Amino acid sequence: MKPILKLYRGYANDEELIVMGHVFKPTKTKDYAFEKKTFKNATSIIRLFRLKTQANADVYLKHNNITIHTKTLIDGYFKFCIPVDQNVGYGWIEYEVSIIHEDKKIVAKESFIRPKRENLGIISDIDDTFLVSYTENPLKKLYHILFRNVNTRKVFEEVVPHYQALSSSGRNNEDEVNAFFYVSSSEWNLYRFIIKFTEIHKLPKAVLLLKDIKSSLTDFLWTGKGSHNHKFEKIKHILEFYPNLKYVLLGDDSQNDPFLYEAICKIFPVTVKAVYIRKTDNQDKEKVSIALKNLESLGVSVCYFTHSSEAILHSKKIGLIL
Repeated sequence: MKPILKLYRGYANDEELIVMGHVFKPTKTKDYAFEKKTFKNATSIIRLFRLKTQANADVYLKHNNITIHTKTLIDGYFKFCIPVDQNVGYGWIEYEVSIIHEDKKIVAKESFIRPKRENLGIISDIDDTFLVSYTENPLKKLYHILFRNVNTRKVFEEVVPHYQALSSSGRNNEDEVNAFFYVSSSEWNLYRFIIKFTEIHKLPKAVLLLKDIKSSLTDFLWTGKGSHNHKFEKIKHILEFYPNLKYVLLGDDSQNDPFLYEAICKIFPVTVKAVYIRKTDNQDKEKVSIALKNLESLGVSVCYFTHSSEAILHSKKIGLIL
């Protein structure tokens, strides 16, 4: 058996490239099977939280005609932060990482995005922002994670055309897209599930920034729970990494998105153009409304909506999309 090398989409600015992934110990456990139904799907999902990571594994990144060596952290995670090759261009660009097992090279390829300075940055939550997840009903949420496979999970109506329009906003070339980031309290264990879901529904290709990987059944029962500080730190990092982009933030009112976004806008008062918050129970939440009014006082355009059609109209009204 061979160790497993998993890569994630990376990102670059004019100076630095960041790519990351995990190395897992050899296992007989089958990878997540997207077509499985009911109890077989549940078994596949639970297996995602029982994979064992490999600490201190040697990892090699090929970039700019040189090979760069690092080692995985204690949880099997690796991350390369290196000077970017100025000749790589812009848009989505392929990269290659390898590990060595018994003198044989195991190679994986992924891509990273390098946006132009005049592009938009769109940062979106996942659960109950575009993926129907029932976050406020833990038992219902758990049922859908376990017994609904990726093909039967639902996306909110009209969220796809809204996101697609934001992706191409201001771009004259069909091949050019704005930089999309999906930032969530879900763990890296669910990366392939989220990627597959976004591909099925033709949501924009995005960089995913998720929580630390989990490796036990107990951790699975708490998936998506706990502190959301990592989301704040990840979003703050994106805005610091791309200081020349203007941003659109999308979330929902089931957890802390409105308050995280309020804090971000206070720290970056000239950077965020608009904030979109989906209502999870069709009614305004008083604390959320107060936070959004505070954002408006900072000059941020806000939309607190039930249906994505409302968000689309708002984006057209403020000139974000045509």
